Amino acid sequence: MLGKLGKLVVLAGAVEAARRYAKTNPDAVGKIADQAGRLVDQCTKGKFSNQIDGAVRKVQDTTGRG
Repeated sequence: MLGKLGKLVVLAGAVEAARRYAKTNPDAVGKIADQAGRLVDQCTKGKFSNQIDGAVRKVQDTTGRG
C-alpha cells in the first residue's frame, strides 16, 4: 500500500498530466468545465452558483477560452 508520500507523488503526477492536457486541448477543457459546472450547479440546486461560475470562468481564462 502507498504511504502518504506515495499518494502525494501519484497525485502530483496526475495534476501534471492534467496541466499538459489542458495546455494542448484548451477547447476540450473549456467545454468539459462548462458541462461540469452546469451539472454541479444542477445537483446543488443553484446553492453555489456564484462559486461554480467563478471556477468555470477561471478555467476558461486559464485556457484562453474565456
